[in-house]
Amino acid sequence: MNFGWIDPSLLRDFQAEGTDAHRLCTIEDGWVERFGGDVLISFKRVLARERLVEELQSWADSVGFHVRRVFARFIPRKTEQREPPCLFVGDPGESLQTIATERHLRFGIDFSTGYSPGLFLDQRENRRYVRNIAPKRLLNCFAYTCSFSVCASCSGASTFNIDLSKKYLARGRENFALNNLSTIDHRFITDDVRSVLPRLARRGERFDAIILDPPTFSRAPGGKPFRVEDDFEHLLISALALAERDAHILISTNSSRLGEHALEVMARYCLRETRRAATFHRPLSLPDFPPGAGVSSTWLALR
Repeated sequence: MNFGWIDPSLLRDFQAEGTDAHRLCTIEDGWVERFGGDVLISFKRVLARERLVEELQSWADSVGFHVRRVFARFIPRKTEQREPPCLFVGDPGESLQTIATERHLRFGIDFSTGYSPGLFLDQRENRRYVRNIAPKRLLNCFAYTCSFSVCASCSGASTFNIDLSKKYLARGRENFALNNLSTIDHRFITDDVRSVLPRLARRGERFDAIILDPPTFSRAPGGKPFRVEDDFEHLLISALALAERDAHILISTNSSRLGEHALEVMARYCLRETRRAATFHRPLSLPDFPPGAGVSSTWLALR
């Protein structure tokens, strides 16, 4: 893979649509992402980091982009070895928090709280899709900082947000506040999704949009591990029990073992098992990501 730096015309397109959170460059052993005026370099080898730091300044000068700070993070082979980004260029006395915008919506970014700063850029097209379908009730599983729920809320939806991390759900509430959105009609539940979905089904709750974008691996306190290759199928079957007749369900993962074709095969099996029917829709490709980079995603439009 040698995608290189994005074209200046694409940078202007992002600015015109009110987006300052996107990828800037992709090479074989790393990539560069923008969050407002800050830049995050992800690298697999030190040589890749040094190359990207050197090229960043010359590229920024050529397109008139002012880089405020540069953060860098190493990409380990094992998830448990991940560490927060380190400040590489900039004032160490400044706050490690900032705000990024996506189609004029604002999202809090924090480079100090974990491996990811708060917004997954490769889900941008799926967030746009949520805004377009304008659901009435959205179930956001593995909600993280609730970016999907913010997108649904700005179109008038109520949302139900589930995540193992109370800290990330608190940041989700902050994202609502950043966009002047009330949280009165929104619920935030710190729990294991696998436990919550059956409870919602027993209560007869239904949703017309469901987000299923689980991590590759996670572990609830005192619970059994979640492995996306083993558990996604059961998760989707549980979600289908909560879906309205014409609901939209996003199934998405960054696991290298589950590409878009594998997701569709799994979804067809789950639909047969639950006697449901759906058409499939793959989101548009992202112009700042090379083919094969980012998450694999498919939308189910139930009927």
